Amino acid sequence: MAAPAIPDRLSGLLQRFQIKTGVFHTGLMCGSADFVTSDSGGHLHILRNGCLRVTNADSIPFEVTEPTVLFYPQDLPHRLETDGKNQQVELLCAKIDLGGEANPLALALPEVVVVPFAQSEGLQATLDVLIEEAFTANCGRQAVLDRLCEVVVVKLLRHVIRKNQLKIGLLAGLAHPMLCRALTAMHDTPEKDWPLEWLADTAGMSRTTFANVFRDVVGQTPGNYLARWRLTLAKGQLSKGTPLKAVAQAVGYASPAALSRAYTRQFGQSPRESKNSDALSA
Repeated sequence: MAAPAIPDRLSGLLQRFQIKTGVFHTGLMCGSADFVTSDSGGHLHILRNGCLRVTNADSIPFEVTEPTVLFYPQDLPHRLETDGKNQQVELLCAKIDLGGEANPLALALPEVVVVPFAQSEGLQATLDVLIEEAFTANCGRQAVLDRLCEVVVVKLLRHVIRKNQLKIGLLAGLAHPMLCRALTAMHDTPEKDWPLEWLADTAGMSRTTFANVFRDVVGQTPGNYLARWRLTLAKGQLSKGTPLKAVAQAVGYASPAALSRAYTRQFGQSPRESKNSDALSA
């Protein structure tokens, strides 16, 4: 019997957290540049030619000597420097927003993802189109660049999952051939009742084995992960003005009161207090 097909492990997350990109530099770079943002966004740097020295906050500098993608999922101060050898350095830089700090993917990714073009597999074709667009004066260039960068980010997420370089956390779970089925089910249909037995069955594992492997790989119990996922979605919907009753139904709570109690335990304030805080800070 053929093994069940691996599900789409990203769409359920990407549909709920919109990726936004904004290219702000294409061309030659000389000297150094510091990248610090005050919001929750990150950066994408694509080195076309040349050599860069990269210094991240509180880490040892390293050199990039071939065409490479540098992906900073969240706000991490960093510096890029040319090597001072009169070598032509061509670079594309973009701001990245994965949908805010609440996106589990943003929290699961390493501080920086470094992918040389030669190791990018399915990413290479998109990078070729992006670079051609970046260094050509075409109509609608900015819009095309921004959208292509969104595609690059999605393909980078695929790359990280495929390479399975993280041994614990959400991405490690999505890379696991069996756990990914249960995680995807929770992401796609959080409103469903998901007792442990059903999740284990979805993963094709026994109840005990599933619970133990999930805890070891993802770093928390299935029940805790599901609860946090539901509350993350609830917070996002409530911030958009969706009524509490509708949100409770959408994320799998039996009643608005049950959601309100869980929300208060998780975030330290009730949905009403959270809504008022958001309104004051807007």
